[in-house]
Amino acid sequence: MSKYFLPIAISLVITLSGCSAKKDTEVFADIYKTAAGDTSSYQTLRVLCKNYPNRLCGTLLSIQAIRYMKGVMAQEGFDRVYLQECSVAHWQRGSQEVGAIRSKKFGETKLSLCALGNSVGTAVNGLQAGVVEVASFEQLAKLGEKAVKGKIIFFNKTMDPGKANTFEAYGEVVSLRFAGASVAARYGAEAVVIRSITTAVDTFPHTGVMRYRDTPKQIPAFALATAYADIVSKQLAADPKLKLFLKSDCKLLADEKSFNLIGEVRGSEFADEIITVGGHIDAWDITEGAHDDGGGCVQAIAVWKIFRAIGYRPKRTLRVVLFMDEELNQRGGKKYAAAALLKKEKHLFALESDGGCDRPIGFSFDTKKEYLAKFQSYRNLFAPYGVTLFINEGSGVDVGFLKEQNAVLGELLADPGHYFDYHHSGYDTFERVNKDYLNQGSATLASLIYLFDKYGLR
Repeated sequence: MSKYFLPIAISLVITLSGCSAKKDTEVFADIYKTAAGDTSSYQTLRVLCKNYPNRLCGTLLSIQAIRYMKGVMAQEGFDRVYLQECSVAHWQRGSQEVGAIRSKKFGETKLSLCALGNSVGTAVNGLQAGVVEVASFEQLAKLGEKAVKGKIIFFNKTMDPGKANTFEAYGEVVSLRFAGASVAARYGAEAVVIRSITTAVDTFPHTGVMRYRDTPKQIPAFALATAYADIVSKQLAADPKLKLFLKSDCKLLADEKSFNLIGEVRGSEFADEIITVGGHIDAWDITEGAHDDGGGCVQAIAVWKIFRAIGYRPKRTLRVVLFMDEELNQRGGKKYAAAALLKKEKHLFALESDGGCDRPIGFSFDTKKEYLAKFQSYRNLFAPYGVTLFINEGSGVDVGFLKEQNAVLGELLADPGHYFDYHHSGYDTFERVNKDYLNQGSATLASLIYLFDKYGLR
């Protein structure tokens, strides 16, 4: 080696080994301070949201978003940035949906609604039928085919506002969205309309995926904005003979080629052991997808940006993965796990950010009790930053497919109070993201990965 390069090499070794000489509390301070000063993640999110909104898998916008983010990652000093091909479904919403109440007593009232993902469309001229309002599948079963056949079923169940954990309230009603059309079709219903699954009373419909399973026919399914759901319910109580008019032309097209986007930093000591962190780049076609999940994507990329800034080179291989197709069929996550299995890769830890990018409060894991105890032992390190919740209640959807490979799985938890205000709706915009909370989430992800990389599970 030339003597002119020796000081540079020595300097680099000192920089990369500097973290090992520091206490964990000092490294945490460096991580959070570095994240707080970051402006590029927020600006990347702005471009992703404003230039590539409505990036549902299978669409041209989703591919353009991947290309943009690949360019972003190429500037961040990864050892390797590459695409992982996967095949995805292409569901097309088509023209703007139309809905109206038609009542002899109240006249015609236009509705704010949208088709649910994977739904079939109505006939070309739409459909019109009487309405049956229920709040559960049990109520529907009690009514039976005689009361339901030929009608539009209106599932009107409000998310429980008394639950501090809004994800718990979401879990109590999401089956109506997911399976409502299939269940109602068994009783002869012509279509279903569900009250949007949101904690807000607003004029935005909140979409989401649905499935046709064990059903005699596929019937159209819509989400109705909560403010209008209240109007339908009120008018229906006063005029049980009113009708709803619905029209949509959504359809399922042929599968399309798409990609996961992966940035990799090879481990300095245990390169064959992999830590994955990621979010999903696809978003519903009526939203900018800022909280769900553009924010999660830029937070995952920021993990490596922070490490590089503080001079920390991971001992284990770090992979930042932007998954495709979380919203419809999760084929990106499935592809990543299948490829890892085929290559006999050793995934130790997989962490995801897909719960919004409000103030980080902790982590949820899918792991053994003894491993959870190890994570919980780090609580004192995180507490000064407001991160205190370490629970064993499941992981993110996309990383969940690595469970069969015995990887420890986790998900960043953000304050859930307002997440479902904007979830899957036109309200999920860049302007709803707080830059400081976004960066704190990045730091929180980086801090846990730093600890796992340094100590493993021993």
